[in-house]
Amino acid sequence: MTLLNKITLLLFISLQTSLFAQMKDYGFQRELTGIENEWHAVNIPSEMFSHLKQDLSDVRIYGISEEKDTIEAPYILKINGPTTDQTIVRFKLLNKSKTQDGYYYTFEIPTKVSVNSIKLKFERPNFDWNVNLEGSQNQREWFTIKENYRILSIKNEQTDYRFTTLTFPDSKYAYYRVKVNSKKDPKFINATIKQVNKNEGTVINYPINSFTIENSNAKKQTTALLKLEYPVPVSQLKFNIATTHDYYRNMSIKYLVDSVQTDKGWKYNYRTLGSGTLNSIDDNSFELNATRTVQHIKVIIENNDNEPLKISSIEAKGYQHQLITRFNEPATYHLTYSNIDARKPKYDITRFQENIPQKLTPLSLGNPLTIEGVLIEKQSPLFENEKWLWAIMIVIVLVLGLFTYKMFSAQKK
Repeated sequence: MTLLNKITLLLFISLQTSLFAQMKDYGFQRELTGIENEWHAVNIPSEMFSHLKQDLSDVRIYGISEEKDTIEAPYILKINGPTTDQTIVRFKLLNKSKTQDGYYYTFEIPTKVSVNSIKLKFERPNFDWNVNLEGSQNQREWFTIKENYRILSIKNEQTDYRFTTLTFPDSKYAYYRVKVNSKKDPKFINATIKQVNKNEGTVINYPINSFTIENSNAKKQTTALLKLEYPVPVSQLKFNIATTHDYYRNMSIKYLVDSVQTDKGWKYNYRTLGSGTLNSIDDNSFELNATRTVQHIKVIIENNDNEPLKISSIEAKGYQHQLITRFNEPATYHLTYSNIDARKPKYDITRFQENIPQKLTPLSLGNPLTIEGVLIEKQSPLFENEKWLWAIMIVIVLVLGLFTYKMFSAQKK
């Protein structure tokens, strides 16, 4: 290789190092296509979480312009989880009465507003009642809203559980009447009437590779083991129970942290992800704090002296993670990720979120490509500073000039 070729190669390496100094510290990249506007959304696919840090701080969006400049596009991480807007409605308790069939409580709503939730509070700590809810505009003609709606309260040394909230479609009546089918005085304390507007968010059902159930008569427990297809941020578990009789079982939800092989086999280390109570009244959906990604989940159900529940299946769900990003300049952009040393970026757009359009077009993601081996491995931090790069280029030019001068001098002699 001639000296001129060596110098050309060195210049090429220097240029490549300058362009990719930021990107090559990351493990993967995926091309972003469909950029047409200033603002877009990028949905994070489930399989990508296995290559990310727990706080998702190692995600960047880099672009290469036609002038070979490296551009970093700012983004905001958005989790499209549920949101709830509640309005407490003022009311007046008109009367409390009783018949041989039960106890009645009548409420008057002074304003013409819609309601869809009534939470009842009783002095009795333990009960299991059915209630009816009716609405009327004049207290003469009553219309059934809910019938035989079950409410329950259990309080003892092991548990303190209440289910006393009536939920129903939006209704707009001047009067509401609750009938409690009880022979004993429920000892009503008060009620809370609300209009609850809930947005469920964007829910993703995570595929489950394996699902096994073990019943232990000695421990009086049922253990369910789930293995998800990918490590993902699980926000909800839903239990589908085939048992038809009433039940009430405490349970804990754990996730696998690590495993160690010992002389007696593999030892698995689990940590608690959440807890709750499986019962025959609720829909048995449990919200979890999705602060980390998990793949192996263990559910331990306390049966006490009862027969095990018939669990048909368990559904693992999460909420869509999305990057809201702004593109200031035309370029070829890539979603770059997987860097254990990366820190959470700080962008100005986090302070001006009110300027982000409400409707954003999601971009398409190309196939993941490893950056290792494609980009030149970083040898030294020397070229990360542009001043150093220009200094080296000047030195190279001087060396070329000196080499040319000596060559012509030798020819003249």
